[in-house]
Amino acid sequence: MSIARDAEMRGEPLVVTITGGRICGVREGPVRAWRGIPYAAPPVGQRRFRAPEPVIPWPGIRDATTFGNVAVQAYHGQFTGVGPGVPSGEDCLSINVIAPVRPTNDAAAGIPVMVFVHGGGYSAGSSRDFSGQGRGFVRGGRVIYVSFNYRLGALGYLDFSHYSTAERKIDSNLGLRDQVAALAWVRANIAAFGGNPDNVTIFGESAGGNAVTTLLATPAARGLFARAIAQSSPGNAVYSSELSAKWAAEYIDALRARLRESGSPLADESELAVLEGTPATELVTAALSIQMNTPDAYPGSFCLAPVIDGSFLPEHPIAAFRAGRAHRVPLIIGTNDREGSAFRGRIDILPRSPRRIRALIRQAPASSRGPMRKAYPDLPARRAAADFAGDYAFWYPSVKIAELHSRFAPVYCYRFDVAPRLLRFVGLDATHGIEMYALFDETNAPFGRAMVSLGGRVQFASAGKRMRINWLRFACGLPLADGWPQYEEKNRFTCIIGEVDRIESDPRGDRRRAWDAFLPLPAA
Repeated sequence: MSIARDAEMRGEPLVVTITGGRICGVREGPVRAWRGIPYAAPPVGQRRFRAPEPVIPWPGIRDATTFGNVAVQAYHGQFTGVGPGVPSGEDCLSINVIAPVRPTNDAAAGIPVMVFVHGGGYSAGSSRDFSGQGRGFVRGGRVIYVSFNYRLGALGYLDFSHYSTAERKIDSNLGLRDQVAALAWVRANIAAFGGNPDNVTIFGESAGGNAVTTLLATPAARGLFARAIAQSSPGNAVYSSELSAKWAAEYIDALRARLRESGSPLADESELAVLEGTPATELVTAALSIQMNTPDAYPGSFCLAPVIDGSFLPEHPIAAFRAGRAHRVPLIIGTNDREGSAFRGRIDILPRSPRRIRALIRQAPASSRGPMRKAYPDLPARRAAADFAGDYAFWYPSVKIAELHSRFAPVYCYRFDVAPRLLRFVGLDATHGIEMYALFDETNAPFGRAMVSLGGRVQFASAGKRMRINWLRFACGLPLADGWPQYEEKNRFTCIIGEVDRIESDPRGDRRRAWDAFLPLPAA
């Protein structure tokens, strides 16, 4: 018996009509799920390095019970990508929808929608990670949960538009354009699943947090979401067209060197021919060399990031926030207690080595160096260096965005401090990404079980539950729990999510003032 016929006999609304045709999902206990739905045409062949194009319609009823391909990526493993056996490919622009079987909200108006943007340094990750499941958000019947894939690495976050010609156009900001296309798909289709297209909250962590703060400043995203949540956003990681062009040229040189080693005749062809003819897996793998070199060659930078192209992303998001040109929607933004402690080994991309720290200090105004050394007196010792690097990349840009956006829209700021005993024992504490396991109730996942193996499970899970409740209340337009006040410059109220939550005014204000002088951010 077909999936569609079986669902029809049970009387469950699993077959829906959307852009492209009809699809059939599956019931999984208290939720209904549709997966692997195309939200744009496959970006392959002549569509490689082009903005996403409309969905290609399909005949009959499409099976939407399994995830689509993940974006091509070189990393595999915990925090660094999907497993090696997971299907991947350039044809990766798919979206997933999870809806409650019995919504508790007013179904006539459509229920609120939460759209998650996965992280992974714009080079790894996918919508099928545990965050892509979203069952913990949907189980209570209050929201619909959406996740999606977008292009990564060299295929999505290096800017080759300088090699564009009249005959073969190349677009900028491909991954960001994919994200806007996914949100436009939600706007056009979510009502078919019982969602309210006027009540969409976007949220994401790490690179996904950067996506959120960048989307807030992307003109094409206006009207596609009503609220935003940015977790551990490296909000300053958006770069000029000139710098991005340098990285593209360095990438082409590195790619040609790899092609010559393999004896490929493509090595001596034009830049366009190299980009068009090289297999996707090789394009992504070749990006690793400049990705690892960038933190030393360009201290404080990360080459896989959005670019200020003057059109799709006309200005730096910080400048847009400062001038009030960002979309004036309510925002939750925050970071973890010690963001930088996890960045070791092959993911050591932050300015935490003595050499990288010295380079940033040389670039800073001379008058700011004393206050910065006072704020981090043990530099360049390991712990102080990790905190300096994490504050540089995640905490200070997030605080600055909170400050600037609060002048024009409601903002709520947080810091996640809870760390199981094992993480404190090894010196990681509440590090980058750890709140995801609490927020998505994943202490039973392999890494989650290991993390709480020495104790702290109850406190960690409880903090995640409180966080999840507030994310849901925010998405539903309700006041946050426990009197969590708005963040404003005059008080800088911040919710410290600990074993017991508390509100602090301007936590680590000495550090904030040191960074204000040390790292001038883009002006309006």
